[in-house]
Amino acid sequence: MEKKIFSTAAVLGMIAIILGAFGAHALKKLLSVDQLATFETGVRYQTYHALFLLIIGIIPNLALKTKRIIYYFTISGVILFSGSIYLLATNSLTSFDFKVIGFVTPIGGLLLILAWGTLLLHFFNKKT
Repeated sequence: MEKKIFSTAAVLGMIAIILGAFGAHALKKLLSVDQLATFETGVRYQTYHALFLLIIGIIPNLALKTKRIIYYFTISGVILFSGSIYLLATNSLTSFDFKVIGFVTPIGGLLLILAWGTLLLHFFNKKT
């Protein structure tokens, strides 16, 4: 599971850097300041959660089941939260109206909160 967590964290981190550079350079001329800020929010949260997965991978004595739960909450959350933000921020560049999927953004946020909450619960339940 650690290999899967680390490789996913690396991929999420790489994609975040690519999208951040894309936003800063290619999209700068195409989007408004507000749209760019929204896009950057998606990149920032994706980066945070790539780092979060790296931390999850190195925490000693974190049960495999707990790691798996955190992993799937985090991956699903990043896809729904950051992914929908990317689409919503670039909505003006396509003919499809991505506002219809806007409801998944808070669901993604909830999944990210659940990932962190699962980690917190682990520490509360851990016997010293």
